[in-house]
Amino acid sequence: MGIKSQLVSGVFYTALSKYAGIVITLVVTAVLARLLSPDDFGVVAVASVIIAFFSLFTDMGLSPAIVQHKDLSKTQLSDLFSFTFFLGIILAGMFFFFSPLIAAYYQRPMLTTICQILSINLFFASVNIVPNALFYRDKAFKYISVRGFSIQLAGGVVAVGAAFWGAGLYALIINPILSSVLMFLISIRRYPQRLRLTMGIAALRRLFGYSAYQFMFNAINYFSRNLDTLLIGKYIGMGALGYYDKAYRLMTLPLQNITQVITPVMHPVLSDYQNDRQKLGESHEKIARLLAAIGFPLSVFLFFSSKEITLLFFGDQWMASVPVFRILSLSVGVQIVLSSSGSIYQAAGDTRSLFVCGVFSSVLNVSGILLGVFYFKSLEAVAMCLCVSFSINFVQCYLQMYLVTLKRGLYLFFKQLAGALLFSIVLVLLLGVTAYFLPIFSLLTTLFLKTTIFIFAWLAYVHYSRIFNVGGGFRKLVEALSR
Repeated sequence: MGIKSQLVSGVFYTALSKYAGIVITLVVTAVLARLLSPDDFGVVAVASVIIAFFSLFTDMGLSPAIVQHKDLSKTQLSDLFSFTFFLGIILAGMFFFFSPLIAAYYQRPMLTTICQILSINLFFASVNIVPNALFYRDKAFKYISVRGFSIQLAGGVVAVGAAFWGAGLYALIINPILSSVLMFLISIRRYPQRLRLTMGIAALRRLFGYSAYQFMFNAINYFSRNLDTLLIGKYIGMGALGYYDKAYRLMTLPLQNITQVITPVMHPVLSDYQNDRQKLGESHEKIARLLAAIGFPLSVFLFFSSKEITLLFFGDQWMASVPVFRILSLSVGVQIVLSSSGSIYQAAGDTRSLFVCGVFSSVLNVSGILLGVFYFKSLEAVAMCLCVSFSINFVQCYLQMYLVTLKRGLYLFFKQLAGALLFSIVLVLLLGVTAYFLPIFSLLTTLFLKTTIFIFAWLAYVHYSRIFNVGGGFRKLVEALSR
């Protein structure tokens, strides 16, 4: 199967799972947002960020290293699995015993119990690293999509049921725990591993040159992406963090359900061409053009529809999230395109450059967060500073990629963005005029009209710019449905 066929097949099955999951995510989040308070979401957000820090040490860059090194023996894989098993026990135990200190720092006794329960998640996430990476190494995208959707559906149903039965904020941690357990059980059944009394030093040594930079990138990226949550919860308040977290998650929803349809497929497929930099560059430019055509117009739509989306899905009690979401939506286009960069660095085997980009990004993000929290002392300022840092990082990342890793002319990349940027300017005018004349209508009517204008304008753009043959695609759909 050629590179195009592999990418199309992988993206199709990944998209099928992700987009079906959007409905589940929106329904579950909308229900929980009406049953629980912003303060509850703030408490769980802090616990989730801290457990994500411990999770960094479970992976240590092993997942992409296993995908990249396709000749690992069964013994080496068993050694790596044993390493993640024993490390998972150690880290889960540390997180369990440090929970009272975390609760004391934030002056929230409830955090002790929440963190201790989430230590279960940490262990299963660790032992699932090797079998889960093998799915991607073998490009089993259909199986991955079915597995992901099934687990998401089960977790969402249980979480909503628990919230209705009075579980309170515990309903927010049921889904991640149940998902990690089910993910491991399904993965280990497909790729059984032998537990050995070893820390897998020999196997780790072989992957170290690749995984070390990946791990350091993950570590610094964690701090740059999560410092806002940690500082807002401590210095502005849990209620404010609840509003910020909801806005941030709304912003990341399209990121996760667009970029995570394409980027998980890119590294496994493009790693086959790790010695052909021209092929990697050409493949990335096609993907970047598609992501720009989606991301930049979507950013405009979210900016003009932020109030309707927030209030319709979550209710009036989340009104304070609207201005934060509106600002963060400005970064959606940049982040969607930027999301593909990591897979290119990984496929080219240049995790060192990925680490360099991570350091640069982290310095910018941390500076912006500190400025917003301690100088301006507002959620809107934090959001604005992050938007600026994301944009600067975008330029630096692609300078590094094209000048150092791919050794190609940078204009080859930026010309892929021109059409999407021009269309986004047109869309600003369309939705700006629409927003000016629609304040008298209901939120639902306003959102419907804005969405209709956006969809028809976007379909016309992608059709006439030849990104996608809308007419041909519609005819094929009608033919398939009529059979």
